[in-house]
Amino acid sequence: MFDTFLIGLRGGLAAAVLVGVLAAHLVRSGRRGALRAMGGGAGAAVALSLGFGCALTFGSQELTFKAREAYGGWLSLAAVVLVTWVAAGMVREAQAEPLGESAPAARPHAGVLAAAAFLAAGSGGVETALFFWGTVRASGDGTHAPLAGAVLGLLMAVALGWLCARGLVRAGHASFPRWAGATTAVVTAGVLANGVRHLQEAELLGGLQSKAYDIAATFPPDSWYVMLLDAAFGFRLSPTVTQIVVWALYLMAVLALLFVPSRGRPRLAGARRRAPFGPR
Repeated sequence: MFDTFLIGLRGGLAAAVLVGVLAAHLVRSGRRGALRAMGGGAGAAVALSLGFGCALTFGSQELTFKAREAYGGWLSLAAVVLVTWVAAGMVREAQAEPLGESAPAARPHAGVLAAAAFLAAGSGGVETALFFWGTVRASGDGTHAPLAGAVLGLLMAVALGWLCARGLVRAGHASFPRWAGATTAVVTAGVLANGVRHLQEAELLGGLQSKAYDIAATFPPDSWYVMLLDAAFGFRLSPTVTQIVVWALYLMAVLALLFVPSRGRPRLAGARRRAPFGPR
C-alpha cells in the first residue's frame, strides 16, 4: 500500500502545484468561473491516463518502452510550453494590478487554462498509471490496498496543491507575482528535465550515458524523500548533463523574464498603488 501511495503522490504532486498556482491567480483576479474548466482538464487527464494504463496493462495491446518514453517526453514538453505561456500572462496581469492598469491581452481563455491543466496532469500520467497498474497486478493479493494507497497519494498531492494555492491567495500584491512565478518556474523546470530524460530513453535525444553526477549508491532510489523531490522538482540521483543544462537554462531564462522589469515600468516592489481615478 505504501508503494502505491508514493506512486500516486509522485505522479500528482507537480501537477497539483501547477494547477494550484493557476487556481490562486484565478481566485485573486475574480475569475472563479474558470476554475471548473481548469479542474475538468486536470480530471480528464487523470481519468484518461488511468484508463489507458489499465488497458495497456491488462489488455492484449502493449506499448513498447521507447514509445512510452517518447509519449511522456513530448507531452512534458507541450506542458512546459503551455504552462510557461499561461504563467507569463498571469504574472504580467498581476504586476499590472498595483499600478491601476489592466492587461486583458494577458488573460488566458478558460479553454487554454483547461488545456494547460490537462497537459500538466497528463505529463508522465501514462507512465505513472502503468507503474500503478503493474504494482496492482504484481501484488496478486486480491485486496483493494494498492488502489487505496494510490488514491491516498493522489489526495495528498491535491492537498499540497491546495495549500500552495491558499498561501498564494493570501500573498500581498507585490509578493504574489514573485512567489507564483518562482513556484511555477521551479516545478516546470523539473517537468522539462523529466521530459528530456524521457526523450533520451526513447533514443530521440543523445547524451544518455553522459551523467552529470551519480549518487544512487548513497540514497535509495525508492525512498520516500527521493520520490518526493523527484515529484516536486524533477530531482534525479543520476541525471545526464543535458538534463542539468536544460533545467538550469530554462530556470534562469524564465526567472529573468518574470522578474526583470520591462523598459519604462518600475519594479513591482517599489511601485506605489494608485487609485483608479486619482492623480497621476
